[in-house]
Amino acid sequence: MRLYNTLTRQEEEFAPLRDETVRMYTCGLTVYARGHIGNFRTFVALDVLRRALEYVAGFRIRQVMNFTDVDDRTIAESRAAGVPLREYTDQYIAAFREDAATLGLEPVEDYPRATDEENLRSMVEMIQALEANGHTYTSDGSIYFKIATLPDYGKLARLDHEGIKPGARIDADRYAKDDARDFVLWKATASDEPTWDFGVGPGRPGWHIECSAMALRLLDGAPIDIHAGGVDLVFPHHENEIAQAEGATGETFSRFWVHVEHLLFGEGVKMSKSLGNVFSVQDVLERGYRASALRYVLLSVHYRKQLRFTWGSLDQAEEALKRLIGCLARLEGIAGGADGQGGQAHPALADRVETARRDFAEKIEQDLNVPGALGVMFELVRHVNTALDDGELGPPDAAVVKTAFDGFDQVLGVMALRRAEDATPAVPVDEIERLIGERRAARARRDFAAADAIRDDLVARGVILEDTPAGTRWSLK
Repeated sequence: MRLYNTLTRQEEEFAPLRDETVRMYTCGLTVYARGHIGNFRTFVALDVLRRALEYVAGFRIRQVMNFTDVDDRTIAESRAAGVPLREYTDQYIAAFREDAATLGLEPVEDYPRATDEENLRSMVEMIQALEANGHTYTSDGSIYFKIATLPDYGKLARLDHEGIKPGARIDADRYAKDDARDFVLWKATASDEPTWDFGVGPGRPGWHIECSAMALRLLDGAPIDIHAGGVDLVFPHHENEIAQAEGATGETFSRFWVHVEHLLFGEGVKMSKSLGNVFSVQDVLERGYRASALRYVLLSVHYRKQLRFTWGSLDQAEEALKRLIGCLARLEGIAGGADGQGGQAHPALADRVETARRDFAEKIEQDLNVPGALGVMFELVRHVNTALDDGELGPPDAAVVKTAFDGFDQVLGVMALRRAEDATPAVPVDEIERLIGERRAARARRDFAAADAIRDDLVARGVILEDTPAGTRWSLK
């Protein structure tokens, strides 16, 4: 497995440091609002990374994805809503879990919240270690990291040290690109803000200290194997995480840094809540699109390239998935071998499938080349459809092909999602089957108007009928 490491700006061979277990930290949502599909572009890409490490490379996985449930924005939004912070952020954590399940994300091993007491205590312990190592100072009740004490500060973002403002500091959790200043570790709070005191005075954590502390606490200390998130987090967030963790421990914080590029909307504008051009997963579903099509769009462009989202891209994804699932449905319908080979699969087909499996894995192992892997898969779809048209496949061949596609989907996660959607259509399956039977009876008595009315009613409800020599098949729009 080769991964592009943002720290070194090159692809490198990846393997976990110990026990064949990948210890990976993913920056999750700041839960002041529902996540949008730009956020989920990152989460889907990192879900593919997780699956690739597990099912292609064969490693065990221990992954942590946090919820930032205390920072400037969560405090401001909960105050504006007149709701206690924990209660306010609970609703968006629940929404994330719903959307993640809808998009077929594999659950990770830990979902820590910054405000959990054990995490707050670990943040304070890290701050105390930074104090002991001479990396902090206190002003107006807040504790700051002094970046001048860390000579390699800026190594992830490749900051120009001449542009660093010596002695300047900033209290905001987020700030402008390349605006490198001393940043807050523990923030003095106003009387109406949530406050904790675990040994460094009353206050609350700065945004950056939260992830550093939770990553090391839950992943058994430094160094972890992979730290991942959106490209917008390289600076200041991930740069400051490195400063805190390495300033406290004296060890490398993370061996690899993986960053996912932006999702763009419209005329090349980044999708973000601050710009107001966001769509949630639920917004997409309410427009009549399916979650499997959205997942396909979000993974279809290489994670290190910007992804331009359009509604047309969802239509194209839908057509691609129909072609894929249609091929698999044809395999399901094979009743017997066409060439008298009995229980033996065609050797030529078995070789073709094995080549596709190998090529798919090689694409994935090359820094998650998902577009290349999709090309391999759809070339196999083309070949299988041709063989089916020519009557050349029997049950043993179908089993070989289906096993290969199941392996592809362990990484992609779109076919299983589509099957789950098909298993629970808006029209109950028993009603669909009953109406197909009534339509068949209407056609048998040559009442074509009634048959057409049944078909049109099902189409209007999202169910498409296809008449084949083997009978009528149905699928969802």
